[in-house]
Amino acid sequence: MPQLNFTAVTEFTFEGFFIFGWHHRLILFVVFLVLYLLTLASNAVILTIIHLNCHLHTPMYLFLSVLSISETCYTVAIIPRMLSCLLSPQQTISIPDCATQLFFYLTFGVNNCFLLTAMGYDHYVAICNPLCYSVVMGKKACIYLASGYWSIGLSTAIIQVSSVFSLPFCDANVISHFFCDIRPLMKLACADTSIKEFITLLISLCVLPPRPALPMLLIFISYVLIVTNILKIASAEGRKKAFATCASHLTVVIVRYGCTSFIYLKPKSQNSLQDRLISVTYTAITPLLNPVVYSLRNKEVKSALLRALGRKPLS
Repeated sequence: MPQLNFTAVTEFTFEGFFIFGWHHRLILFVVFLVLYLLTLASNAVILTIIHLNCHLHTPMYLFLSVLSISETCYTVAIIPRMLSCLLSPQQTISIPDCATQLFFYLTFGVNNCFLLTAMGYDHYVAICNPLCYSVVMGKKACIYLASGYWSIGLSTAIIQVSSVFSLPFCDANVISHFFCDIRPLMKLACADTSIKEFITLLISLCVLPPRPALPMLLIFISYVLIVTNILKIASAEGRKKAFATCASHLTVVIVRYGCTSFIYLKPKSQNSLQDRLISVTYTAITPLLNPVVYSLRNKEVKSALLRALGRKPLS
């Protein structure tokens, strides 16, 4: 076979949003910076409120605390470099840094999805089996669940990062994205990626954000059982109270998975810019939903926040 001359790639360049002019990129920078700062601040507020209020030291709010930490780390892994891309004339990233970003993106992304599943399970036990709630959702059980989900995120990230960066990268080094993601990276490989793409597809269908089938299925089953039990409640007031218990969580789940699933179920597009704009929804916007929704729709959190501000909660 003839020897092919390739230049090994040592760094990648993000294409980002350079299809836009400088003024448009500056507007995007301001918008994303505001979203980023709001995400950091609101998650910090949620964590502080839960830590200071002993009434919120329950399994539900333990998962919410862990989710806030995970969402914060998730945005820190992506958004700062994206903001830098919007301002810099050319944004490069070394292969080790790219692998590190992909690792944290996958770890926290998968973890977030399963934490929402744990919160759905918590609602299921509270509504469908309230007499055994304190036993089933004890401190050890919550720690095991949270630890298990972190393990799934770490394992998934290790497998995927090892798979992607075992590929050779030659000549082509422009990533059609604003961060290191699996598919844009595989497109740059100068080797057959069909097997690795198939493995990635299988893993993606199970756990990878933004539309992981397994967590979505588990949440769906939880809410089918929850709704079935709520409809059996005789009083309208009881049904209303039960629905209100899971309103915040259900809102986050519908917005997070509903929008991205709708977008990804459409016919596949070759428009990489469109894919990048879609990615913005689950990297810059949805991390803000968790603290905002739980602050605005959750009565206990609102009461704790008002008390922290020195104001009397509304009855």
